[in-house]
Amino acid sequence: MLSEVVETCSKLIQFDTSNYGGGNSRGEQDAAEWVHAQLTEVGYEPRNFESAPGRVSTILRLRGTDPSLPALLVHGHLDVVPVEPSDWSFDPFSGDIRDGSVWGRGALDMKDMDAMMLVVARDFARGNFTPPRDIIFAFVADEEDTGEYGAWFLVKEHPELFKGVETAIGESGGYPVYLPNNKRIYPIATGERGSAWMNLTARGTAGHGSRKNVDNAVANLADVVSKLSNYEWPVRITPTVERLLTVLSDHLQITVDPSDRKSLEKLGSAARLVESVLTNSVNPTGLTAGYKVNVIPSEASATIDGRLLPGTEDEFFAVIDGILGEKVTREFASFARPVDSSFESSEFAAMEAALIKYDPEAIVLPYTMSGGTDAKAFSSLGISCYGFAPGFNAPEFDPWTYVHGVDEHIPTESLEFGVQVLRTYLSSSPNDLLQT
Repeated sequence: MLSEVVETCSKLIQFDTSNYGGGNSRGEQDAAEWVHAQLTEVGYEPRNFESAPGRVSTILRLRGTDPSLPALLVHGHLDVVPVEPSDWSFDPFSGDIRDGSVWGRGALDMKDMDAMMLVVARDFARGNFTPPRDIIFAFVADEEDTGEYGAWFLVKEHPELFKGVETAIGESGGYPVYLPNNKRIYPIATGERGSAWMNLTARGTAGHGSRKNVDNAVANLADVVSKLSNYEWPVRITPTVERLLTVLSDHLQITVDPSDRKSLEKLGSAARLVESVLTNSVNPTGLTAGYKVNVIPSEASATIDGRLLPGTEDEFFAVIDGILGEKVTREFASFARPVDSSFESSEFAAMEAALIKYDPEAIVLPYTMSGGTDAKAFSSLGISCYGFAPGFNAPEFDPWTYVHGVDEHIPTESLEFGVQVLRTYLSSSPNDLLQT
């Protein structure tokens, strides 16, 4: 007999909530309405919020027994990245349950967490259980783009929903990463690099393609884009990364030089937790210029994806503007500041305790995400955000291969493990959990 969390994950995958970006989406409405119905069925009164046609988020606030305790936000997104069905060996939205896994787009990102959230909330209702603190369950739209139709919409238009919230959990963390000695670490994200998506524009003098032009917009832009792409950003070790490297080095009895990529290989799979968060980065992602081969255009544009570490914002933009000079200007397509929460908090310790209860050999460590999540929106309200969507996998299963990849699937044991950990964490206040 299939467990509820496995069946729920399968059902959520069957909703095609592909997000193509720029407001172009299949829409999250059907999935949100189904989540709403599942919560209503057990006696709750969730609310749906529509930011645009088809872009719906479902919010439920459970009242705790102690109103003096800070509230907790648990968030998961309902949208998924698009697929090319011909690349897959099965229907990406089938939600098949076979071979010990649930198969389909979103299985790992992040309808697994959505399913766990939904099952825990329903369990609380059916057992007449009231958690000690208020818990807000948020099933949101549009995380796979800018979040403007999801988390940012809720934060800007309905901040009252998050009254009293001091901590939030969401993707991505709480799953095992295997070390070279086969020990398991469970990374919990306490930080995220900020994202600066920018449009660059170079303006020059239009002219005939056969004549010399010292004010060529295309050339000016190409020079700047090349310099940005090739810029060697200095290594900046944040406290979170330092903590991760120190514990891993001591545990493995090795010396790791973070400025040496070869040295990081000593960490095995855990190197992925470090290698992209040692520096800021800028990557060109698009170029547009010209309309005829023999015409020098007066304007050329580019898009760049910039990522910046916590505490480096001033340095980052000083470098960018220094390279742009006077001939190229920039404007934000989207900007979200880095996320940085404490790994010395009682909340982090409570997550650690919940994991160790179900895996006594777990080594729980903080890490910084190279990309971003809806935590950027929620942290703008002063909420401390963590990546904690617990799960379990054997060493031979590599989740990173399938997130945003082909033939995405999640082992059923991961869902079973994760829902137990999440239920334990949500059932107690941090201090109570630490005393058990």
